[in-house]
This record gives sequence, C-alpha cells and structure tokens, in this order.
Amino acid sequence: MRRSFMHVAVPAIAAGAMLLAACSSGSSDSGSSSAAPESSAAATSAAASPDAGAGDQCGTTIDEIAAKAKEEGKVNLIALPDTWANYRGIIDSFVEKYGIEAPVMNPDASSADELTAVETLRGQPDMPEVLDIGPSFVQQAKDAGYLEAYKPVVWDEIPASLKGEDGTWVGSYYGVLAIATNATIQPNVPKTWADLKKPEYKGQVTINGDPREAGAAFAAVVAAALANGGSYDDIMPGIEYFAELKKLGNLQTIDVTEAAVLSGEVPIALDWTYNFPGLRPALEEAGFDFQVIVPSDGVYGGYYAQSVVTEAPHPCAARLWLNHLVSDEGALGYLEGGAIPARYAALLEKGLISDEIAANLPPAETIAAISFPTQEQTDKAKALITENWGPMVADQ
Repeated sequence: MRRSFMHVAVPAIAAGAMLLAACSSGSSDSGSSSAAPESSAAATSAAASPDAGAGDQCGTTIDEIAAKAKEEGKVNLIALPDTWANYRGIIDSFVEKYGIEAPVMNPDASSADELTAVETLRGQPDMPEVLDIGPSFVQQAKDAGYLEAYKPVVWDEIPASLKGEDGTWVGSYYGVLAIATNATIQPNVPKTWADLKKPEYKGQVTINGDPREAGAAFAAVVAAALANGGSYDDIMPGIEYFAELKKLGNLQTIDVTEAAVLSGEVPIALDWTYNFPGLRPALEEAGFDFQVIVPSDGVYGGYYAQSVVTEAPHPCAARLWLNHLVSDEGALGYLEGGAIPARYAALLEKGLISDEIAANLPPAETIAAISFPTQEQTDKAKALITENWGPMVADQ
C-alpha cells in the first residue's frame, strides 16, 4: 500500500513547525527549495503560458479544455483514497463544476501499482489517465514513456522544485512526515525517531507500505536518515534505522488501513501530516485519542507528482483534471485536507487562505523554507533502498 486511510487538520504541526526550517537548511545545500514560484507573473484561467499546451488538440484556455473534456465525458483516475489530502472533496468539486465522470480505480494503490496498471491496461478505455506518484517513481514512469508533456494554465505560479522542466509532471501538493499515535492504547506518545526504539513500542510502529513501492514509506526512510546523521545524498542511515527497529521487534509488518487503525492494530503510524484529519471523527466515535507529532529530530517535507498519461483515452479530460488540481479551487481543497498546495504562495498573496485554514499548517515562512531533494538525489536514494531494503529489513 502506498496510500493510507487518513486525512486531518493537524495542530501538532504548528508546535514542531519551526523545526522544519532548521532541518531543511541542513539538507538544502544539495536539495531544491520550494520557497517561491518560478515567476511572479500571474497565469490566469483565460490564457495559458506560451508553453502550456499551445496548439494542443484540447485548446489552451480552461474554457476550451473544459468544452473538449465535456465531449469526452470522463477521466480515469487511480490511487486517490477519499481521505488522502481531501481527494474526495476535490473530486466532488471537479465533477460538480464540469459535469465529467471521475471514477477512481484501486484507491489504495501504491505508486508501483499505478505504473503496473498503465502498462497492463495500455490501449484500453479504462487505462488510468493521470498519475499521482511519489517522486522516486517519476523517472521510471518517464523512461517507460508514460508521461505526457503538458503544462497547466498556472504553470508559472508553480515553484520550480515542484514541476519538471519538460512539463511531464507537477507536484500539486506536499506534506510533512509525522508520527501518529493512538494515545488511548499507547499513552506515552513518541515525539522523535529516537523514541521509537524504546522497548515500550515493541510491535507497535507501522510504516505505511514498502519503500520500494510506496511513496509514504520511502519518505519515512529519508526522514529517518535525516534524523540519524544522513542527508539527501546519503540515506543509508535511514535503512539502518529501520533494520534496527525491525531487530528490536518494534516495526510492524501489517498494512496501515482504516480498519486496522480503528481496530487498534496500529497504535503508531508513520505517514504524511495530511493523512490524519479525515479519520478523526471515526476515531473519536471509537473512543480513541489520536495524536500527531512532527518529530523534532528528522523532519522531511515531500510531494506527490501528477502527470497526464500518454495515449490517454480522454486526453482533454485528463488535462482538465490536472488543471483543476493546481487551480485555486483544487489548492483550497488540498488545504482543507491539511496538505500544502504547490501554489501556496500565490494563494497567500491573493488572500485566499483563511486564518482557520492557516492554523492547521506550519507558518508561511516555515513552508517557504522547506526544501526537497533533487530528482538525481531521489533516484539515487531509490536505488539504494531497492538494493538494501530486502536483505537488511524486509527479509529479516
């Protein structure tokens, strides 16, 4: 599983937010910053930038693209759970606004599952048409020829670190890796990666998937590396950390699912901050106190990349969906789910982020200071995990 079950507004982020800047500065020398959009020139829904699909069969303005998409009537999505970054709300707003069907295949699919689905269903009418994958899978998807070069209308407002120069992907949202604890079951809530090694957490710590296949699990390894003397250029300390956690008996191997959390099988989950708000009502109904902490000793901000798939059965609807994700409406939808949209700076400048929404996020200056590894660093980390996770962790 790449996806989990949860999404929430996380007040705990604010408490640890200032730690982000310090952590980011420790690795930003070799990473890329998301501090500001590539250009301050505003791109509107009425006119695309010169490179944003000029001459495209679907048109270059939102109205033109929407008209063509309406004729197609459908876009095939994949790996978008209802409670992941408020995707249910974002999909509903898309369907209501444009009158286009947007079915989601295999909502809990991993990034690897997404690519397999595209390969398996290639040329068929139900092939996934827009990917939502971890950055460690971008190059693989590109090498396979699955990523269409398409720049959304608001391309110039998306930071350079959250888009591919060639237009093959955009990172429309991001979050921070957190430790979420069912305090009703485990009242001694861990606050750091070092805490998770304590004997009292034996059999309780659950990583969200396999880092060789799942973006959230990959992020957990990178965050653990930063907490243990590593960097974006050296994530081996993260693999060694989980090897030790496995040896201590603290690391669980069950899937992180809504049912598992509500049953109490997952006392401690490692996942994105935006994956906890949606489960709060169900947890409260079950009598659980679920607390979310951004660990002070290893803070990692990560995004997911969205791409239009080549040979999409409904190419205009796929383009419209990607535009919706990075539009003001889509960005506000992400914010409602506790995720930080790529165009956060633009929304802030427009005064579209209310105090209520802002209270659930790190301070603006902290968000601006978050850095991301380069694609080269990500690919190197993925290769290292692919080679070592089995013999050092999974097979032990």
